[in-house]
Amino acid sequence: MEIFWITHACFKIKTEKGKIIYTDPYKIPKDEEKADIVIVSHSHSDHMDTKSINNILKDATLILKPVSISQKLAKYNGKGLEFGKEYEFNNIKIKPVPAYTLIKKTHPKDNDWMGYIITSDGIKIYHAGDTELIPEMKDLKSEKIKVTLLPCGGTYTMDFQEAVSAALDINPDIVIPMHNWNKDLNEFKELLNQRSPSIKVEILTNKTLKI
Repeated sequence: MEIFWITHACFKIKTEKGKIIYTDPYKIPKDEEKADIVIVSHSHSDHMDTKSINNILKDATLILKPVSISQKLAKYNGKGLEFGKEYEFNNIKIKPVPAYTLIKKTHPKDNDWMGYIITSDGIKIYHAGDTELIPEMKDLKSEKIKVTLLPCGGTYTMDFQEAVSAALDINPDIVIPMHNWNKDLNEFKELLNQRSPSIKVEILTNKTLKI
């Protein structure tokens, strides 16, 4: 499996069988590989960029999103996802989990926006969406997640300290910081390493993580 960070909360994930998954599409170039699956966590334009979706669209591309924003993507071949369920597409499992902000008003819990766990090739990747440190993250430790993609910019989501606490709650093997607003991610890496040296921090800038 390969994980490549495009920008913000947008990643390209390529499975061992060559399936292409994009998360929270934003500023995806036209020459990128076409998508088998696109997963959208919520309806903010920097996570649901329709120009980016069009750049990677093919006839069979499946757009996955929360039920609460299904109407906004109705023109695409899509599926609305509900909490408490796990879905399977092309031997890839997708499990939506809550994502919201407790203090900031940017991502209300009542919107039913989501993060999601992607399982393929026996590997679990958790994309947290736009969120603060929330109680439901403690439940994710039992999922035995390999890679966690965590927002840490602090403007609309978690800051470095909250993201470190989230990583400790989830306890993945690897954390990839995202949605960081050009902050120095080495500072985040140092903070997490001080608290848990066993969790590896991968800063993906112009490189691919191979698992």
